[in-house]
Amino acid sequence: MADLELIKVSKSFKGTRALFEADFNANRGEVHALLGENGAGKSTLLKILSGAVRPDSGEIRLFGKPLRLRKPYDAIEAGIATVYQELSLIPDLSVSQNIFLDRNAMTRFGIYSKPELRKRSLELFAREDVDDFDPDSMVRDLPLAKRQVVEILKAVSRNPEILILDEATSALSEQRVKWLLNLARKKADEGKIVIFISHRMSEIKDGCDRLTIFRNGQNVGEMGMGECDMDEIISLMLGRAIAGYFPEKSASIREEIAFEAINLRVGRQLRDISLRLRSGEVLGVGGLAGQGQLALFLGLFGVYRTEGEIRVRGQKVRIRNPRDSIRHGIALVPEDRATQGLILPFSIAHNLTLAMLKKLRWGCFLSKRIEGEVVREFMKRLEIRAEGPSTIAMNLSGGNQQKVILAKSLAFGPKVLLMYDITRGVDIGTKKEIFNLIRELAKDGNAVLFYSTDMDELVNVCDEVLVMHDGKIGAFLEKDQLTKENIMVASMGGRSMA
Repeated sequence: MADLELIKVSKSFKGTRALFEADFNANRGEVHALLGENGAGKSTLLKILSGAVRPDSGEIRLFGKPLRLRKPYDAIEAGIATVYQELSLIPDLSVSQNIFLDRNAMTRFGIYSKPELRKRSLELFAREDVDDFDPDSMVRDLPLAKRQVVEILKAVSRNPEILILDEATSALSEQRVKWLLNLARKKADEGKIVIFISHRMSEIKDGCDRLTIFRNGQNVGEMGMGECDMDEIISLMLGRAIAGYFPEKSASIREEIAFEAINLRVGRQLRDISLRLRSGEVLGVGGLAGQGQLALFLGLFGVYRTEGEIRVRGQKVRIRNPRDSIRHGIALVPEDRATQGLILPFSIAHNLTLAMLKKLRWGCFLSKRIEGEVVREFMKRLEIRAEGPSTIAMNLSGGNQQKVILAKSLAFGPKVLLMYDITRGVDIGTKKEIFNLIRELAKDGNAVLFYSTDMDELVNVCDEVLVMHDGKIGAFLEKDQLTKENIMVASMGGRSMA
C-alpha cells in the first residue's frame, strides 16, 4: 500500500472527460514525476488532490486513511501544498505578505507586525537557500522568475507533507531550476512526498526517482527512472513513437536585413544594444533571467519607450507603441499567455483575429465570412485542438492556448516575429510542432528573434545566439561556438568561447 493513493478517479467538465478511472500513487521520500501531454489529465488530477476540483467518482487515501477534499482549505489542513504554473500572488502586497498571506504576524494587541513578518521571511530564505530577495519588495516589481520563486516559498513555508510542483520550473533560469530540484530532493529526504510536473525531460531525469505517465485521462505507465529511456517515455506520453525532436536547421538565411536595432536603450534596463536580424534567420537570445531580455523584446515591440534607432527592411521607423509595430510587420508572442497573450473569457475566433480587425472589414462592418475563413485556416495550420472557433480560450489546454497566441501573431502577416519563451509550460508534442513551425517560418523568409530559458532549445533551434549580461550583449555565438557550455559561460559574464 502506497502512502498516497488516488483510486479510479473520474472527472468530466461539461461533457468533456478529463479523467476516467485514473489511478496514481506516490510514497514518502521520493520525488515522483507526473508526465503527459497538455490535456492528458495531469492538472485535473492535481487539482483534485489540492481540493480545487471535486471528482465525480473515485477515492483518495493518505497514509492508509480515506481523505475527503471538498475545498482547498481541506487540502491545506491535510498537509498538501500546491505550486501552480499560473501564479496566485497579489501584486500590490509585499513578498513577505504574499508568503504568509493567511498567517500574518500580529502583536499581542492584535496589530499587524511588519518586523515579525520580515523575521519569518528571512528565516525561511536562509532555510531554503534564497539570498537575493527583500521581504519588503512589492511583488508587482519582481520579474516573472522571481515571482515564481515567491510562489514556491509560499508553499514550502507551510512545511507540507505533500508538495505538488505543477510546472514550477517553467519560468525559472537554469540556476533557479537547479535550486528547485535541490529543494525537492531535500524535502523528499525529510520524508515528504514530492509530486513534480515538467515538460523538460532533463529535469525529470536529473531530479525524479519514479514517474507516472498519463494519456487521455488515464494512467498508462509507472516506472523507476532507471527502468526506461526517454524515447520510451515520450512514446507512452504521445501514444506513438516520435523522431527528430529538434528540426533540422536548413540554410534559409538571406542577405536582406529584415530588422535592425542600433544603440538601443531602455531606461536603466538596457544599454547600447545593436543587433541585425536577416530574413530567414532564427536569432536566439540567451542569458540568466533578468539581464534585460524582457526589456529588449518589449522595447522592440513598442511596449517600453526606447532610445536609439530601429530599421525595418532598411527603412528607419518610429516604434512608439504596439500599434506601430504591427503596422510595420512586427509581431510579439509574449511570455505570459494568461495575462499578456490572451483574453481568456473570449473565444478562439475573437482572440485570433484581434490584431487584424482592419483586414476583416467589409464596408463599415466586420465580415463574419472572412473571419471564419481566417480562423479555420490557422486552427488547421497550427492543429489547435478544440470543439470549434467558439471555444472559450480559458477552456483550452496550455499548449493549445499557446497555439492560439501564435496564430494571432501570424494572422496579420508579419515578417519579423519576436518570440519570448513561448515553449514555457508546453508539452513535448506541442514543443516539437512549435520548433518545426519556427523553422518553416524562417524557410519562408521570415525573421525570428527567439528567447528561451532552455539552453537546449537555443542550441538546437537557432542559427545564432546572442547572450545578454547586465543589460548588454555579452557574447555572440555562431557555428561551432554555439554550445550550452559557451552560453552558460557568457551568461555568467565570462569571455572564454573555446
